[in-house]
Amino acid sequence: MYTIKIIPKTLHFKQPAGTSRGVYHTRKVWYVLLTDTQTGKYGVGECAPLPALSCDDLPDYSEILAYHCHQTELNGYLDYEALRPYPSMLFGLETAFAHLKAGNLQFWDTPFSKGEKGIPINGLIWMGNFDEMYSRIEEKMKLGFRCIKVKIGAIDFNKELELLEHIRQHFSPEQIELRVDANGAFSPADAPFKLESLHAFHIHSIEQPIRAGQWKEMATLCQQSPFPIALDEELIGINTIARKIELLETIRPQYIILKPSLHGGIQGATEWIKLAKERGIGSWVTSALESNIGLNAIAQWCATLSPELVCFSLIISIIRFIYKEIAYGFIQRKKNQTSTNSYYDIAHDNIYHSKSSTNYYH
Repeated sequence: MYTIKIIPKTLHFKQPAGTSRGVYHTRKVWYVLLTDTQTGKYGVGECAPLPALSCDDLPDYSEILAYHCHQTELNGYLDYEALRPYPSMLFGLETAFAHLKAGNLQFWDTPFSKGEKGIPINGLIWMGNFDEMYSRIEEKMKLGFRCIKVKIGAIDFNKELELLEHIRQHFSPEQIELRVDANGAFSPADAPFKLESLHAFHIHSIEQPIRAGQWKEMATLCQQSPFPIALDEELIGINTIARKIELLETIRPQYIILKPSLHGGIQGATEWIKLAKERGIGSWVTSALESNIGLNAIAQWCATLSPELVCFSLIISIIRFIYKEIAYGFIQRKKNQTSTNSYYDIAHDNIYHSKSSTNYYH
């Protein structure tokens, strides 16, 4: 038998996180503590819907999560089909089970999980004013990133082109792979012109150039764009296999970008990868501003995938600087604890602060 405790937390961004849809200042998450009552072993997962973006960002989220946790307790297993409409809940619960099964934080046996090998990542340039973005680009280049993603669509387009030109003045396409993310900021009418303008800077790909839900217009852009288009927000809410196939065969993108918290949990994201591969469509995995609990699971799962399928866009460059709280703060390590199975003290429910933590929080 299992018991599941739900622990809600509100996380605060150290700096406002700007996108073309708005600015995030806080982030509410629900941590789930899954305990095997027979063995005492447990696992922790993170349920973290993004406000105004996740398909399960619902006013009664807490009640729905409590219901599915209770059903999981009664059934003794995770009902994937029942959780398809709620990807962030599914992700939190399935990774809690992975943690419990592993007995420690090494969920999968890979060179990455053992600290022997890394995974490819990019440096993310958050939206801001021109000077802020310029400074962030300089920082990422000095840190030696070989793949940089720039969020565009929030400031004047010509200013954004200046930022991209600055990168290309210093680094060739062979030295730095450059990606952009419009978060649906372009209109179908102006998208072709903007794509042509961006093409001058040898862009690897652009994420979601126009607003999601415009399948016909997006399909046309994917056919006519001078460089590849990757779908992101377009995948949100497409939870059944039949609808996934319909989307892929209608739009025919060059890439899809998978965020387990948004796109069906790990199981749903795995479905997307398989269906895309069958149609010659590439993919990579990214995070959706999860705390360290979610990031640990995503990074380790990513390391199990074929490298030609996925380049992990962890947003690693901001892990230390996003939130004020520490993701594992509510489950501090016990003093003198030697058992990897009992790694956390759930009873200690206070957020703590640490300057040395490598995560979104301080």
